[in-house]
Amino acid sequence: MSEYRYKEYGTVKGVSGCIAAVTGLQNCFLGQLIKFGYGTEGVIMGCDLLESKVLIVKENEPILPGSRVTATMEPFNMQVGANLIGRIINPLGEAMDGQGVIKPEAYIPYFNTCPPIMERKGLTRPVETGVKLVDTMLPIGKGQRMLILGDKMTGKTTVLTDMILNQKGKNVICVYCAIAKTRSAMLRVVDLFKDKGVFEYTIILQAPASSSPGQQYLAPYAACSVAEYFMYQGKDVFVGFDDFTKHAWAYRELSLLMQVPPGRDSYPGDIFYLHSRMIERAAQCDEKRNCGSVTFVAIVELLEGDLTAYVPTNLVSMTDGQIVLSMPLFNEGFRPAVDIGLSVSRVGTKVQTKAMKKVSSKLRLEFIQFKELLRLSKLQTGGQSEETREKLNAGKVLQALLTQPPSAPVSQDVQVVAFLAKDKGLLKKFETQEQAREFLGRVDEFFNKHDPSIFKRLRELKDLPKDLEADMLRVAGMLVDEVSAKQAAQAEAEVERG
Repeated sequence: MSEYRYKEYGTVKGVSGCIAAVTGLQNCFLGQLIKFGYGTEGVIMGCDLLESKVLIVKENEPILPGSRVTATMEPFNMQVGANLIGRIINPLGEAMDGQGVIKPEAYIPYFNTCPPIMERKGLTRPVETGVKLVDTMLPIGKGQRMLILGDKMTGKTTVLTDMILNQKGKNVICVYCAIAKTRSAMLRVVDLFKDKGVFEYTIILQAPASSSPGQQYLAPYAACSVAEYFMYQGKDVFVGFDDFTKHAWAYRELSLLMQVPPGRDSYPGDIFYLHSRMIERAAQCDEKRNCGSVTFVAIVELLEGDLTAYVPTNLVSMTDGQIVLSMPLFNEGFRPAVDIGLSVSRVGTKVQTKAMKKVSSKLRLEFIQFKELLRLSKLQTGGQSEETREKLNAGKVLQALLTQPPSAPVSQDVQVVAFLAKDKGLLKKFETQEQAREFLGRVDEFFNKHDPSIFKRLRELKDLPKDLEADMLRVAGMLVDEVSAKQAAQAEAEVERG
């Protein structure tokens, strides 16, 4: 029996930029595939009783008024497959790296429906980001939606790429979705991923600044479809969007071309729905369906730190937390420049391991109190008390432990050791922040040399029983003594030279 396929024909009324007005389509729906002939394709963005607005996403020939169009009852699909891993593609699934054509294994609609609530389960597993400030104070769980907000040049992309670097060897597939990035910015990311071997588990999906607004609009939806393909195979997926501000700008441009009445900041009235139907596709599915998880981390660019702007407030209201980067902190040299007071994870400690909970539970309050004490100490005209000096020194050691250079993610094993040693007072011997940084940098090598079983037991138990804690403090104490002795020897040598 032959397959019955419903077809409908229409006529192009006019073309404005990458938007075509088509008449004669009586049964169209949003996200429907429209064919113009010779491989030229579009997708329906809106319709009324008289005409349909079609976004032209693939143009192989000029579209003229009077051209005939064909519509079938099928959605606009993204081509997906395991062979996308390690490749650079555009929002249509076409190769952008010169390594040959990519053969799709399946097709998933760009505007696919999100998993129903009854197919989801609570978030319990952590995403190990490798960013110490995030892992300890702003934990992210698999299936969570998180924002990174900040002004231009505050390190937003660096935080996101560090998270992707740290997924190496953790059986997580990453999708880096770049929207309207310049060629130079993209080359920096590609070179970093090549140097660190990230392409073994990562897909770059890009709609560069030179691409059409239509491709920039489709890019994050394409990334969602790619992620869902792997999720329904039982795998964990991490998707980074860079950035949603450019995506909102592209949609605003398309809406003005479609003659949609503008609202606040010239954005159309459905700007909230634009992102919410995409954000809801992140999920941790239950085991009954042999399904994995999709985690979203999206960047939003602020203007002069204004968190109350239209697009940022919309996105904050629909995600599970935000990481706010501060320009003043960045200029002070505190990297990553996370403003702990404004940042929050609404999932909280539910997704942290027991070991990480034990060592990080007091850190947020300690750090906020240190920053306040530091501010007050600058205003004081008299001398400082011994207690104040001790607190400031402990706070500076904590700040040194939390500071992190770019492209250098830190494993959770090392973080647990460092913050346990700090909590138990072992790092009080340190007089400078350089000693704390040296201690942190040597933890991995030192522990693997003196007692490699400690990290192995920590990874297996994900907890800190008393015997493991004692062994950890014993080896950490040896490292503290070594670093202190080295610093003392250097100080003596400088005195002799002086």
